[in-house]
Amino acid sequence: MDNGNDVRPRHQQIAADLRAQIMAGDLAPGQQLPSTQNLVHRFSAANATIQRALTALKREGFVYSLVGKGVYVRDRRPFVVDAATYLSPSPKGYAYRLLDVAEVQAPTEISSALDLTSDGHAILRQRLLSYDGEPIEISWSYYPADIAADGPLARKLRIPGGAVQALAELGYPQREFADRLSARLPTTEELEILGLPEDVPIIRQFRTIYSDNRRPVEASVLVKGAHLYELRYHQAIPQPSD
Repeated sequence: MDNGNDVRPRHQQIAADLRAQIMAGDLAPGQQLPSTQNLVHRFSAANATIQRALTALKREGFVYSLVGKGVYVRDRRPFVVDAATYLSPSPKGYAYRLLDVAEVQAPTEISSALDLTSDGHAILRQRLLSYDGEPIEISWSYYPADIAADGPLARKLRIPGGAVQALAELGYPQREFADRLSARLPTTEELEILGLPEDVPIIRQFRTIYSDNRRPVEASVLVKGAHLYELRYHQAIPQPSD
């Protein structure tokens, strides 16, 4: 195996190779991985290095061990997010927890997205999304203070119907949204709140929601562990005219 210019620790390189095979379906759910000795020979690596690679994959949910039998590919079902559609999580198994509500000086990126005035004040609602009790996404949603400061969005309470209903009642129905997606390593706060495995990047989703006349009424940063999600895109291909 030629490592080329890959300067990552050896166990990370090996984990990456096995992870790619699992995601491609070359190592199928329920299939037993080659023995440790086989992997030692295949990757020209020490036994301890192979064990570190397998430990990383176990933490990410790709494989599991059966004592005395070996390591097997887990039947892993990622959360599939339709990136071209504005969807709320299915109620079954999902739960939101409100972490914080405050009036804040909006970060530069948020202030620009919301077209805030010079004071740059916004109402922040920070939430944690869990599935079957496990944290899977943390979000920071900002609303212009001039429309949200005196309403339910500024209260440290859950809102029946959520922000969609609250904004509609304030006279700002949500009409469209735009997303930007990127990936990076997590901050310490994100790592700890989401319980992310070591070296797992996050998907950062920056969403701006618009009301009538394209008035921006919400800007959100949503962070999720990249090992848990797949993003799906589907669009018809325009056909050439005759």
